[in-house]
Amino acid sequence: MSATNPRDRVHADGLPAAEHVVGARGRGRRPRRRVGAPMIIGAVLVALVVLLALVSFVWTPYDPAAVDPAARLQAGSPAHPLGTDRFGRDTLTWIMYGARITLMVGVVAVGIALLIGTPIGILAAVFAQYPWGQWLGALIMRANDILLAFPALLLAIIFAAVYQPGTGPAMVAVGIASIPGFARVARSGTMQVLGSEYVRAARAANRGTAAIAVVHVLPNIAGMVIVQASVTFAISVLAEAGLSFLGLGTQAPVPSWGRMLQESQQFLATRPELALWPGLAIAVAVLGFNLLGDGLRDRFDPKMEVR
Repeated sequence: MSATNPRDRVHADGLPAAEHVVGARGRGRRPRRRVGAPMIIGAVLVALVVLLALVSFVWTPYDPAAVDPAARLQAGSPAHPLGTDRFGRDTLTWIMYGARITLMVGVVAVGIALLIGTPIGILAAVFAQYPWGQWLGALIMRANDILLAFPALLLAIIFAAVYQPGTGPAMVAVGIASIPGFARVARSGTMQVLGSEYVRAARAANRGTAAIAVVHVLPNIAGMVIVQASVTFAISVLAEAGLSFLGLGTQAPVPSWGRMLQESQQFLATRPELALWPGLAIAVAVLGFNLLGDGLRDRFDPKMEVR
C-alpha cells in the first residue's frame, strides 16, 4: 500500500488540501493598498514647505525687516541666492518667512472648518434618521447651502470692511467659507455608516446616539475628513495669497507670498524673477496639498481597494 502525499489528498468539497491551507491562511486578510506616486510627490512637496517654515524659526540668511537700498533689485548671487526686491530685502528670507504665514493660515482655516463643519454634518445625518428630525436635518443643510454661496474672497472683503485687513480676518474668512465642504462630506459619510449592520447592532444593544456617533461614526469618516482637510489646506494657501495680493490679507511689514507677487508687478519687464519665486512657492504648496489629498483619497476610499 503506497503512501499518499498529504498535498494530494482531496477533501469532500473536491478541492485539494493544499488549496484549503492557502485559503485558511489568506482568509480574513485585506489586500494592501499601494502608496501611489501622487501621494509620495505631494508628501515631499508639503514636507519641503514645512521644512522652510521650521528652518525660518531658527535661521534665515537676513533679517526680513532689514532694508539695504544699495542692494536693491539685485540678481541672484552668493550673497543673495534669489536676489533682492525694490527695498534691498533678501528674497530667500521672505520666501522662508512667507511659508510660516502660509502654514498658519492653512492650519487655522482648516481647523475652523473641521471643528464646525464636521459636527454639523454628523448632526444633520443623525437628525435625518428620525421622522421628527428630518425637517431639522434639512434645515441645517439648507443653511449650509446658503453659506456655500459666499466665497472666501467675498467674506474677506466683508471682514475687512468691518475690521481692519490682516491675517486674522483672512484666516477666519477662509475657514468659514470652507465649513460647507466639511459638513457635506461628514453628512455623506455619516449616512453610510448609520445604515451599516454594526450600527443597527449597536442600537439593538441600546447604545445611545451620542455613543454611536463617537464610537462608530467618527472613526469611519475620519479618512474622508482627512482628505477634505488636505484639499481645503490647498484652497486656503491659494486664498491667502490672493487676499494678500489684493491688500486684504497679510499686511506690511510681515512677509507674505501674495504681497511679494503684488510688489513685483512693476518690475516684471526688468526683474521677472521677483514674481517667479513667490509664484513658484505658491504653486509648490498648492500642488503638494492637492496631490497629497488625491493620494489620501485613493488610500482611504473603499472603492479604490485592490481586489
